[in-house]
Amino acid sequence: MNFDELFEDVYPGLYRYCVRLTADPDAAEDATQEAFVRLLDRRVQGDFAGLRAWLFKVATHVIRDRARVETNRARLLQAHPIRPASEEAADDVLERAERVAAVRRALSTLDERDRTLLLLREEGFAYRELGDAIGVQATSVGTLLARARRRFTEALSEGEEK
Repeated sequence: MNFDELFEDVYPGLYRYCVRLTADPDAAEDATQEAFVRLLDRRVQGDFAGLRAWLFKVATHVIRDRARVETNRARLLQAHPIRPASEEAADDVLERAERVAAVRRALSTLDERDRTLLLLREEGFAYRELGDAIGVQATSVGTLLARARRRFTEALSEGEEK
């Protein structure tokens, strides 16, 4: 059967069924769409009645599975509630913002290669990957990285003195 025809014929009834099961139009629409997506993904074949029954069965399972997830989530949140982090003092926020600005200013004084080395290393890149990124041998990266760190530290210190 043609998918477009099947969709036109089955979607409205399947959606109504899902709304009745969930009492939530958004959840019903999600379940209805998920059923049709699975039909396409799995390339289910059959006659109209068989495909219609398959879609209703899948939508029912989708709704049941989501309800189970919500129940488990609620149970876990009740057992282990999320507590909001304590608010930071205004002076701590200001101090951190000033430190971030100082680091950015120091980084901006470095040449592109040094800045790239430091930032990529901070992201966990290995020496070989750093060498590939800046176009040098991995054996040279240690020396270049040490120099970049020294230049950064000097730039940061000079910025703090001002």
